[in-house]
This record gives sequence, structure tokens and C-alpha cells, in this order.
Amino acid sequence: MPDTPPPALLVVNLGTPEAPTPRAVRRYLAEFLHDHRVVQLTRWLWCPLLHFVILPLRGPKAAAKYASIWLPDGSPLAVHTRRLAAAMQARLPDWRVLDAMRYGQPALAARLRALRAEGIRSVVVLPLYPQYSTTTTESVRDVVRREAAGLEVQFIEQYATDPHWVAAVVASVRQWRERHEPGEHLLFSYHGLPQRLARNGDPYPQQCEASTRAIVQALGLSDDEWTLTYQSRFGKERWLEPATDATLQALAARGVKRVDVVCPGFAVDCLETLEEIAMQNAELFHEAGGGELRYVPCLNDDALHADALAALVRRVAGAGA
Repeated sequence: MPDTPPPALLVVNLGTPEAPTPRAVRRYLAEFLHDHRVVQLTRWLWCPLLHFVILPLRGPKAAAKYASIWLPDGSPLAVHTRRLAAAMQARLPDWRVLDAMRYGQPALAARLRALRAEGIRSVVVLPLYPQYSTTTTESVRDVVRREAAGLEVQFIEQYATDPHWVAAVVASVRQWRERHEPGEHLLFSYHGLPQRLARNGDPYPQQCEASTRAIVQALGLSDDEWTLTYQSRFGKERWLEPATDATLQALAARGVKRVDVVCPGFAVDCLETLEEIAMQNAELFHEAGGGELRYVPCLNDDALHADALAALVRRVAGAGA
């Protein structure tokens, strides 16, 4: 009698260009910005604007930003996601653990098709978004719906206040502050979202607030020692506030000279943390009269991070058994 194939775990991240070149970046951004979950304009209006204005202008600029953070093994997001999947594989020896990307490679859709072809039937999908949003988590679920015929899929929607994940973030911040003199203020910076989506029911801001409150409570911080902000605004419509860049300028104007920034909405380091926060916003804070912005790295493949997510997968799989 043939052996029963093991369950599979797909650890899914957003995606990244395959190279820090204008051509590779344009190809990646075209796929990303074509997703109706990301940009909800009508296609007849959006597609010409995207291909004839945005991509030609943003491609070279974004490529230069990616080049500034590129690792010897590739894009930081891809490298760290791959390492995190490997760390989880070591903790889940009876599983088949693979990394996948919503946009770019290795493509989530291709991963699902390959698992089905191998005879695997039970799959857990873990989007590496601690806080649920229709723009990220639900886009991953769109692919799963299209490609999961014949598979028994359990989908982990969010882990915004999972106690093991919160403990991993808290330990990371504490260890950082033990190695460095603590800043005068701790800034929690999350990826932004158009306010229109939040008004229409997207629970993302409430989940960001819940994550932050859980971390702050465990760290024992008073309300005047921290601020929650949102970064990465795109387009002209109003996004969630307060904005990270405006808050840093206000802190500098208030006389704050040293700020620590942590990004608990990002599972692994990427362009938005390494370039936007640690480089762009550090320069902005300094130019506004502040002193030093110190970026607290993402959890990446830290042992506590892998432990927390592996435990989450076991709980979900056990509950669905």
C-alpha cells in the first residue's frame, strides 16, 4: 500500500522582483498593480495609465532602490522568506514546507498545481501577513480559490494577537534595546491602506491597533512612549493616518533626538523596511532636526518566529483534523 503523502504548508509572502533591474521591476510591478485587490480602478482607465505612465516612470527609480538593499543571494524578501520556510521545515519534519509568492516567483498558483500533481491532498496556506487585509490576505485567498481543486486547504487568515507571535516581537524589541541605548520613542510603522477601504469594512487598522496594544502591554510602555503610524502611501487619495513620515517630522520638531522604529506588519525585511524606513525615513528624521533613527529588524528567520508560526500551523491543522 503506498505511503500517504505528507501534508504541505505554503508560507506565502507578497513577492519581489527577480533582479534589481528596471525590466525585472516593471515585470513585477505590472503583475502586482494589475491585481484588482490592490488597485480598484476600472481596467480601461487603469491599464493605460499603468503601462504608459507609472511603469516607465517608477521602474528605474524602484530598481535603484532595490539595488541599494539587494543581498548576495537575492532580494531580502525572497531570501528571508526562504530561510523562514526552511526553519519551519525543521520544526515540522512530517510536513512538506515550501515558500511561495503572491506575485513573482516562486508563484503560489504553480506551487498549488505542483502539490496536486505530486498527490498531496492536505495543504495549509499561511500568508505572512499578521494582520488581515482585503488587499493582501484576501488576494492570496483568490489564488487558492482558483487553484485548489482537489486539495483540502486550511487557510490561516491572520495572527495579529497570537500570543507566541507577540512574544517573538516583544523579545526582538527587548533584545535590540538591550544591545543599544533605547531611543526616546518607539514608533510602530505598518504598511498603509486607503481610508476608503477601512470605511468599507476592511479590519486591517483595528488589527494593527490590536497587535500594537498587545506588544506595548508586554513591553510595559506608557502611552507617551510609543506611536502607531502607517507608511508606504501610494496615489493621491487619503490613506490611514497618522503617517510615519509626518510623525517623524513632528517628533523631531518636538525635540526628540533618537527614535526606534519597529514594523510588526512585515514578517521579513524588504524594500519597505530596509529602504523606506531605515534609509529614507532616517534621512527625513535627521533633516527635520532629529538625530538618529534606529530600525529594529523584522523577525525574519529568528528561532522564536519560526517556533511561533510552526505552533500556529499545528494548532490550525489539529483543529481541522
